[in-house]
Amino acid sequence: MLNPTVQEVDTSLILESMQPCSQFSYSEIQVATQNFDESLVIGCGGFGKVYKGTIIYKASRLTVAVKRLDSTSNQGASEFWAEVKMLSKLRHSHLVSLIGYCNDGQEMVLVYDYMPHGTLADRLHKHRVPLTWVRRLKICIGAARGLDYLHTDMGIKPRVIHRDVKSSNILLDNKWAAKISDFGLSKIGPIDQRSTYVKTLVKGTFGYIDPDYFHTGKLTRKSDVYAFGVVLFEVLCGKQAVDRSIDEEHWGLATWAQDSIKEGKLKHIVDSNLKGTISSKCLKEFAQLAVRCLHNHPKQRPTMAEVVVGLESILASQEKYNKTLLPVDIKIFGIRVPAFLFPSSRENSVATENFSEANLISEDIFGFMHKGKLQNGHNITIVGPYSNTKHGLCMNEVSILVKLEHENLVQLIGYCIDGTNVFLVYDFAPYSTLDCFIYDRDCAPLDWDSRCKIILGVARALEYLHAYSPIRIIHRDVRPDNILLDYSLEPKLSCFSLAACYTIDEPGCFNVVNYGTTGHMAPESFLDNGCLTTKADVFSFGIAVLETISGYKIYNEIPGTNKWLVDYVWSNWIEGTYTNILDPWIDADSSSMRRFTHIALLCIQDKPTMRPTMDEVLAMLLDSSSIDLPIPNEPRWAITNDLDDVYASESNGV
Repeated sequence: MLNPTVQEVDTSLILESMQPCSQFSYSEIQVATQNFDESLVIGCGGFGKVYKGTIIYKASRLTVAVKRLDSTSNQGASEFWAEVKMLSKLRHSHLVSLIGYCNDGQEMVLVYDYMPHGTLADRLHKHRVPLTWVRRLKICIGAARGLDYLHTDMGIKPRVIHRDVKSSNILLDNKWAAKISDFGLSKIGPIDQRSTYVKTLVKGTFGYIDPDYFHTGKLTRKSDVYAFGVVLFEVLCGKQAVDRSIDEEHWGLATWAQDSIKEGKLKHIVDSNLKGTISSKCLKEFAQLAVRCLHNHPKQRPTMAEVVVGLESILASQEKYNKTLLPVDIKIFGIRVPAFLFPSSRENSVATENFSEANLISEDIFGFMHKGKLQNGHNITIVGPYSNTKHGLCMNEVSILVKLEHENLVQLIGYCIDGTNVFLVYDFAPYSTLDCFIYDRDCAPLDWDSRCKIILGVARALEYLHAYSPIRIIHRDVRPDNILLDYSLEPKLSCFSLAACYTIDEPGCFNVVNYGTTGHMAPESFLDNGCLTTKADVFSFGIAVLETISGYKIYNEIPGTNKWLVDYVWSNWIEGTYTNILDPWIDADSSSMRRFTHIALLCIQDKPTMRPTMDEVLAMLLDSSSIDLPIPNEPRWAITNDLDDVYASESNGV
């Protein structure tokens, strides 16, 4: 970021021109971020650090992103108030929403809607699961619409030049919609409608700055168009705007990409993750549009409105092309599922070294789980074979997982049919499963911090399934065996064979079919007239947390007692002997262990209405101080497995 000049700002004039915007106290911000806990940092920039937090807003608890000005930052009060003023005036589905701000002495803080999928830059350059070409196009279209809104004078609002368009300033919400962010350098104008530029000091980010603006100081809307052209090439090439690892003359992506195209090497610059997925026509048109945005003469660049039209045309053409490759749905064994990549039986055999025992991770009633590596070096996991009797469960998993994408969920990349057997192929090679680490005494025990990390990751996955995914999912089989761990011990929730899904508008209550794993199933799963909701997953999660804390399975009799796990936990909870609950092989911070146990007991309450939602669970797990936990009742079902005991006095509440 080029250094802006820090200025004294008359805040009274700014506040008078703003729409109503919440002003938070510094103490509210401290509570929201657990006093700026480093574990909640989700981003860092020229302004300072960004934290994920939970704040009370209009009588509701809201998950937010909290951006705190660093006292050593080159950005200052002018940029802070520019952002507050700008976002208080602007409202659009492709602009980030400002919830409020805090201006308390030296503390300057901005509070935004939380964007679960982070920045476009992170998704392109840091995440192992690549964005598909169609998703990239839709993100570009959303961002272009946001910029077009800024550039258009609609009478009720002036034209705005963003001045810092880049992939790290394009945020992605839970539905992958793009949101333009960071308006600290934005300029209103030109106010004189006859003028086309604003004369200003050159500010922006190296690699994205319009060369014409850099040399003349004349800032126009076409400066944003230039920067967006760089973003388009980032999306196509998967490279950062500036890459100092290559020859100095090609540090800038814009120069390298355009030179490569002039040399006839367009196909060579495409992100390797996209090879074979882009139609030739769409590739050519996309590259031409990006090159037009980067034209040396601003007047020759398209407007953002023209960019939107061009991208929408490319998307329509790509989707039409995709339909010619495979039908949208196909029938396999009489079950309709999405059609996508089919790794061959031979590829799977080679990847796993003929399904060798050395590559076996685990096995259960659904089949064997093997890790493998494709010929291109890509790590995968293969589960199967699913035989005739399990085809329905297998294809249920396919139909659900193809719609989901989250860092704590396994990513399905295809399935293979070999005679009557089906294999599922995942984009992930796990180190092991959680149950191996907490039950197998031959494995080195996981320390407390690792267990906390795993519990939080699984909680985030369930929060996504219940509240943020494109379709709402009840997993129905949350247990340590279905939690995979990579070599960094990042958890991935797997096994969606039993999952049930519903749309946002549907009630999310299913007539019970007695599926699941004994000991992890909520009591309502066994009722003839029961109704299964996401609270059944909350129950299973609570059991899994207790197993992870204690190192014992749900139906283990604890050594030296005649009690099973939950009975043992509850007895020690009542007696205040909390350290007895912890896995004897490890040490832990007593307060955090006690809090996690408390939350797990709330999750396994008999009545669904007494259990928290996964949103609430995650907030409680993350907040070690400000959230007062309710007192749990004795979890009779988890202790006795006696429905008559649990429901003697009243019917099931949901």
